[in-house]
Amino acid sequence: MNDILPDQTPVWQYLEATIKRVVSEYGYSEIRMPIVEQTDLFKRSIGEVTDIVEKEMYTFDDRNGESLTLRPEGTACCVRAGEEHGLLYNQTQRLWYTGPMFRYEKPQKGRYRQFHQVGVEAFGMAGPDVDAELILMTAAFWRELGMSDAVTLQLNSLGSNQARAAYRDALVAYLQQHFDQLDEDSQRRLESNPLRVLDSKDEGTRAILEQAPVLTDHLDEESASDFKALCDMLDAAGVRYEVNPYLVRGLDYYCKTVFEWVTDKLGAQGTVCAGGRYDGLVKQLGGKPTPAVGFAMGIERLILLLETLELVPAAARQTFDLYLAAEHKGIQAEVVLLAEQLRRAVPGMRVRVHCAGLKNIATKARQTGAAAIVLVKRVEDDSIQGSLWHHDETEYDVSPEQLIERLRTLFGN
Repeated sequence: MNDILPDQTPVWQYLEATIKRVVSEYGYSEIRMPIVEQTDLFKRSIGEVTDIVEKEMYTFDDRNGESLTLRPEGTACCVRAGEEHGLLYNQTQRLWYTGPMFRYEKPQKGRYRQFHQVGVEAFGMAGPDVDAELILMTAAFWRELGMSDAVTLQLNSLGSNQARAAYRDALVAYLQQHFDQLDEDSQRRLESNPLRVLDSKDEGTRAILEQAPVLTDHLDEESASDFKALCDMLDAAGVRYEVNPYLVRGLDYYCKTVFEWVTDKLGAQGTVCAGGRYDGLVKQLGGKPTPAVGFAMGIERLILLLETLELVPAAARQTFDLYLAAEHKGIQAEVVLLAEQLRRAVPGMRVRVHCAGLKNIATKARQTGAAAIVLVKRVEDDSIQGSLWHHDETEYDVSPEQLIERLRTLFGN
């Protein structure tokens, strides 16, 4: 688990503000859930034989002996909250959330045991149009962030539960013929969760899978029709994609549409956003049958991609607009009061006051990278005036009133 330091938080704020703007444009409302849930919620939703539940969850007993878990993902929490507060049955909901998640796994670049996700979930809509809406939303994120060329959309359909069960039988029958050639993880998954074998990165297993039955050949009629309609909508919107028959997602609750946005700009191909449809999860967790679809994005991975591609605007790293300092001793109180006057006169302008020593003050002020600098001095009539630097422009002996007018021009909303 890691700290996010002051020189890093402006990038986080830039990314979060961009995401918040886009989800608002699509009419989604924010929901905030606790980071601790009953352990059974994740066992019932994610699946007891998944890696997350078996190996990665932070689980503990509270003082009443109740088993609690730091949330490893947000979808189950969102379903639990929606059901608990009567938001789901016979209703449509478009929700989003952000916050920390927790998994005990080997730390690596861009992946931590406490990590942060943005999740978007849509409930009560069964057609492929809302699947398309969510994918178009993710495409809008990449446009806004300037990284559309760095990510690729992969699509698949897992079909209905019945179709997937028939495909599972065909896949197991094929893989059992090559059991000794599978990697150890895939041999284990063949008994508990055989579709996850499709996600194997082992080269030997990948070679065997090339001749394996393909899920799209086993789709039920409704799933095949919905998948074609989804692809048609994406084609019409100009969103490029690849159909990946091996894409299954890592959680048990997915059905029909699944998708991932992947990038090769961080070394080995990595996923930056993933989601899909999970029509059975609400019922699985005790609610009435409710169609649902959603996705999640890892903030750390996206920030790493932004920085690798040098897409963070310089303005996003700037934590204040104006640096205000005294040019000589004896007027620090006036400088502090002037800063208050400026903040009230120019709402939204970010002012930092120099409160340290006055040695080399002009040099220190410039080193802050502020968009504007004002050095304050006392003049003969005992009033104060300032010298304003803004980029290459300099204005000397500006009264507080003149300063306010100039700053309104520069930073006023």
